[in-house]
Amino acid sequence: MANSKEMKVENHLNFFQELPLSADHTALLYHLSYLYLAKFPRLQMILRGCAVETQHLFASSEALLLKCVDTSNQMVSSLLPELKLTVEKDETVLTTMALEKAKGWITDIVNKVEEIVDRYEKHTHSVASCTSDVINEKAETEKMTKEIKALEKVVNDLQMELRQTLEEIGRIGAQIGMRKPHRFFNSKVASSRMSGLSIMAVILPFAGAIVKSISKPITGPARPLFNQRAQLLAQRSNLKSQQYNIQVKLTDAQLKLANMKRQKVSIPDLVHLSDVQKWLYQIQHALIQHNVFWKSVQVFLEALSDETFANEHFIESELKEIFLTNIDLAQEHWKAFGESCLKAKNIFSLQDKDAYKFLDSSPSPLSLNEWKEQPMYALKKVILDPCTLRPPPALQ
Repeated sequence: MANSKEMKVENHLNFFQELPLSADHTALLYHLSYLYLAKFPRLQMILRGCAVETQHLFASSEALLLKCVDTSNQMVSSLLPELKLTVEKDETVLTTMALEKAKGWITDIVNKVEEIVDRYEKHTHSVASCTSDVINEKAETEKMTKEIKALEKVVNDLQMELRQTLEEIGRIGAQIGMRKPHRFFNSKVASSRMSGLSIMAVILPFAGAIVKSISKPITGPARPLFNQRAQLLAQRSNLKSQQYNIQVKLTDAQLKLANMKRQKVSIPDLVHLSDVQKWLYQIQHALIQHNVFWKSVQVFLEALSDETFANEHFIESELKEIFLTNIDLAQEHWKAFGESCLKAKNIFSLQDKDAYKFLDSSPSPLSLNEWKEQPMYALKKVILDPCTLRPPPALQ
């Protein structure tokens, strides 16, 4: 039974070696995302909140690991030796007090581990929500790009239609000008003279025949000219009305296009949002791994607790040696647990206190050369794809 417990505890010790050295990488990924969202104030604010919470979680993780180390040291150096001594001397009251104290310490640390597991789970959901916001923004940007292209086509088509209409108006105007023959001018003169002759018809009855002949409808070659001119004038009038309608549509489309392009100016290339999305997924993965780490700590603590208090009912019997042997094994495992927690704490300590200083300033002032000198620029050799790391949109 003791061997089974020992194997169980030793197996759980392996989780410390599986803790990813990702705290510093996570900060750098946040830094990259922060720079690439420079032209997305709303997303940048959401990301900033996530980065601050991650920073707090890592700091809390380091503090809790330190508490694990301290508890382990207390168990190994004082509590368990005290417990053994009271059992050996058959001091039941003191033994009970020591056991209760040990249970209190272990319960306290298990509760704190449960709290941080819950915080990691909630925070992972927050980062996932931020990733969804980036995906939605990307979709909106793609939609806007498509709308701009569609509106540009509408503007081009209207401009072509307007140009063709103006050309047609000009052509018809020229035709109207050509339909002013000399006979049309003479017909006007004849009609002006006709009013004078009508007066003469009153005075001279024989002039009536002359007036009648003059006032007959215009026939012959002049008539088609009148008809054609009337048709052309009607066509030109319709085309000018059409020109006005096209101009109204064109102006409205141009205003919409100008407004959309003004908005588009503030949006970086879609590839930058794709990069941020990819990095946020990596951050989510890191947070999940850290949460797995803490869940393993929780399981390990429960195993240690079971081992520490196993066979405690033998304390007042002849089999108390079994309990004392079990305490010796537990003491070794508590020591190993403390040493592993110290190593894990040092991993979290790699997270420099200045790693999130980038949140205190705007990413815009960086020059391209300054960007290339940033430590994050080397990430392409560490955790990013081997492709060239693009500068943020503010520097392009």
